[in-house]
Amino acid sequence: MVRTNVNPYGAMELKLYYQRNMLLGTIVIAAIALAGIGAALLGTSAGDIIVIDPNRHVDTVSVTIVPPPTIIRPLIPTLPGNAPAISSRVGIPVPVADDAMIDDDVSIATGDQLAMINSDSIPDIGNGSGNIVIDIPDQPVVEYPEINDWVPYQHLPEMIYEAVPDYPRLARQAGMEASVWIKALVDKKGNVIKAVVFKFSGSKAGFDEAAVAAAFSCKYKPAVQNGYPVPAWVTYKVEFILNK
Repeated sequence: MVRTNVNPYGAMELKLYYQRNMLLGTIVIAAIALAGIGAALLGTSAGDIIVIDPNRHVDTVSVTIVPPPTIIRPLIPTLPGNAPAISSRVGIPVPVADDAMIDDDVSIATGDQLAMINSDSIPDIGNGSGNIVIDIPDQPVVEYPEINDWVPYQHLPEMIYEAVPDYPRLARQAGMEASVWIKALVDKKGNVIKAVVFKFSGSKAGFDEAAVAAAFSCKYKPAVQNGYPVPAWVTYKVEFILNK
């Protein structure tokens, strides 16, 4: 075990030296403060003192204080006739009797009139003929593209039923064959609403007429644009071939 000799220092020693240290510190601080004040007084010269001449003219500025403007209350409009003016006071509203609030312009339907309104029978209107004319606004006209118009679509019209045209009798007897190009307008429901010959057969045996007549009986899956059906033109070839 190692022991060291240390002078005891505790609460008793602090009490013995507290007053002496406090007094010594106060004296030192007071001496430093007095020395600083004396140095400041000695460093100030007489030339630094500013003397104001009482006869010297000094410019002055006159300031006039204007009271704030008064708040102008809005004028209360007066109603024509004997109607009372609107009061600017805010308070509790005064109740009005029910008989004082009757509106002469309101007509109350009687029981017979209500029964007539709710009944299925409608009285005669106009000239008493009993015929009711209902004016229905014209439906918007659906615009179809022209034969040479370009219509944007994601899916082309697809034929789901092809009607076979009748073979012209005279052409069959004569052993004639031909091909016709048809251009048909397919609406949103897949029906052909217009059909024309795009390229003729070159003969007058009836091939062109038969192909156009059969075009109106064909059924299509309509063209699609942005997920909705749109009318569009479709072109296809019809061949007239004899079975030999």
